[in-house]
Amino acid sequence: MHSAPRLALCAMLLAITSACVTINIYFPAAAAEKAADRIIDEVWQLRDNAGQPARPEGAAQ
Repeated sequence: MHSAPRLALCAMLLAITSACVTINIYFPAAAAEKAADRIIDEVWQLRDNAGQPARPEGAAQ
């Protein structure tokens, strides 16, 4: 009779422990910066082609 409550307690502890798993995803900062630079360049090209003022002097490329 004692094994049923003990088994239930062990099952509950196992479920709680397995629910506390954290997954870390590595997102490379260099790739994010490169993507941001590409998006900025595309926006500047769209503005230049739409007759807006060209890129200001000293703006990062």
